[in-house]
Amino acid sequence: MSAAGATSNTATLNRFHSAMNSGAPETISKAIDEFVAPDLLFHAPVSMGATGAEALKRVWEVLLRAFPDIHVAVEETITEGDKVLVRNTVTGTHRGEYRGLPPTGKTVTYSEIFIFRFAGGRIAEIRGVVDVLAQLRQLGALPS
Repeated sequence: MSAAGATSNTATLNRFHSAMNSGAPETISKAIDEFVAPDLLFHAPVSMGATGAEALKRVWEVLLRAFPDIHVAVEETITEGDKVLVRNTVTGTHRGEYRGLPPTGKTVTYSEIFIFRFAGGRIAEIRGVVDVLAQLRQLGALPS
């Protein structure tokens, strides 16, 4: 892949993250439709009963319900070929049910790392590692 293609993928991912940080479900859904291939391969610690881009939409529905002020801060980006690796810090206030936990009002901060593979200018595959243990500890679901 050319350097221009890699730069374009990074720019697409930046626009995608900007939409995710809008907190607006319709904006996020439209961004997924625009930037994500419908048959997305999604490898992440989630079980949404859906596949492809629809699974990603469901993940964001759950996150926005639980953490309406969720914010994904991109800390580091590495681009190579058709892949963009992103290390994020996520913050949000627990205001809705999450993983069976009623709202606590607590703020969480946790880390995640995602590898996005692009094809045809769209996100075709996502592999992610999310620090769910930190989430659950901060919400009081697990001992510190």
